[in-house]
This record gives sequence, structure tokens and C-alpha cells, in this order.
Amino acid sequence: MVRRITASQWNSKVRQAQQKHRQAIGKYNSEVRAYNQKVNQAVNKYNSEVSAHNARVRANRQRLKNEIARLSRQTVTTRYVTFRPSVNEVQSAYERLEHAADSSGYDDRYNEILDLSEREAANNAGLMNALLGDAQSSNEQPPNAPESPLSPILQAISGELADRWRGALYSLSPQNPDAARHFCTSAREIIARILDTKAPDSSVAAAMPDCDRTQQGTPTRRAKIRYFLHLQGINKDELVAFIESDMDNVVDLFDVFNMGTHGSAGTFDFAQLQAIRKRVEDGIMFLSRLMR
Repeated sequence: MVRRITASQWNSKVRQAQQKHRQAIGKYNSEVRAYNQKVNQAVNKYNSEVSAHNARVRANRQRLKNEIARLSRQTVTTRYVTFRPSVNEVQSAYERLEHAADSSGYDDRYNEILDLSEREAANNAGLMNALLGDAQSSNEQPPNAPESPLSPILQAISGELADRWRGALYSLSPQNPDAARHFCTSAREIIARILDTKAPDSSVAAAMPDCDRTQQGTPTRRAKIRYFLHLQGINKDELVAFIESDMDNVVDLFDVFNMGTHGSAGTFDFAQLQAIRKRVEDGIMFLSRLMR
């Protein structure tokens, strides 16, 4: 038997149905607005990151041009005559890398590495200018300031490496007559430890049996760099050559400071010590980026 309802009951049910319908529409609209807001936030964040990235790229490119122009006007002193060829090789290697990237169309995987390579080339020329007495003005922190973006990276590898880096920074004071030597001795050991820890000889040899080897039969530094790139699938000859020349330049810098007598190899002014720190700090950070 069909149940009879009154007009009042019918109107009540209609109002309830309408309310549920409105609630459903309201919920849907709310979810759409929330989704659109998230999309807009993601788009804005992406655009902001792209703008910041492009600004950094333009700044690095302009800085590299400026440093190269200033370097071309410099006269190399006897003290740095053996270091200048290493500086020139980094610039040449970067030009070859840039040409290869432009002509071969390296994909997006290379973008960050290429940006950092440009920064390395600029730091390399900037340090040579600073050593020759033409340091570009900088508002950066003191050369021995303990805050460093490299510290957490080293801490993740080894607490001992992080401690060694802090000690290296502490020694990099204009009042320390042997500042550069102390700093670079520690930095050399840090680079060696990073390579040995993140690219053990056995792992490199297993992944690349035909890799370059030393006279002792162990993989060379170049082989370990290629190993890092091999793991990321970005093993291009021009990139390997640039990174190798860049690391050679950092090591050659250490050798320059170890050639003189104590004291004479460490008498650098504030701006020169800043340039030394930036060259080495960014160089080790560049190396650590290869290990992802």
C-alpha cells in the first residue's frame, strides 16, 4: 500500500533534497577552488624558481665575462707563472663544454651542472685576478666566517670532514701569516676523502672495468669523476674534461701555496683570502653535486 504524505511533509523532503544538492555543489566548488589555488601556487612557485634561476644564470654569465675581460689585461707575475696555464685550461675546457652543450642540445638533466660549471669558470678567473692584485669588490662575509653552505654537505658524509672544514675556515684569517697554506692543506685532504668515500676503487673498477688507472693500478681521479657522471647517466666527454680541469686547478692552487717558504706563501689580503675561500668552497660543493 502506497504511503500517503501530506503537502507539508512533501515540501520538507524537497527542502532537504535541495539542501543536500546545495551542499554537494558547495563542496564541489570548494574542492575546485582549493585545487585551483594549489595549481596557482605551484605555477607561481615554478615561475619564481625559473626567474631566480634565470637571474643567477645571467649574473654568472656576466660575472664570467667581466672576470675574463679583466684577466686578459693582467700581467702574470713570476710567482704565479706556473699557475696561469691551469687557469687558462679551465677557461678553454669551459668554452668546449659550452659549445658542446649548445650544438648537441644537452637535455634538462645537464642544466644544473652546466650552471655550476659556469660559476666554477668565473671563480677560477676571479681568483687569478685577485691573486694578481685586482680583486673585485665583495660584500661577502669574512674569509674565516664559520657559516658555510658546505658544512651540512660534509656532515652528511662524515662528521670528521665537517670538523676539518671548520678548522680550515678558522685558519683562514688575515692575521694568520700561513693562512692559505693551512686552509688548502685541509681542503686537499677533504677532496681526497670525498673521492675515496663516495667512489671507492672497488666500486669504480666494478662499474667501469676499462677506466683510467694510476701506475699503482687504482682508478684515477678522472675515472672517479666519470664514475659519478656514469651513475647519473650524464657521462659526456666535454663535461668530464671540464670537471677534471677544474679539480686540477684547485689542486694546482694548493701546490702554489706549498711551493714557497712558510709565511711568504700565506701573506694575502682580505679580498684575496675571500677569493681563495670561494674558489675552494664552491669547488668542493661542485664536486659534491656530482655525487647525487
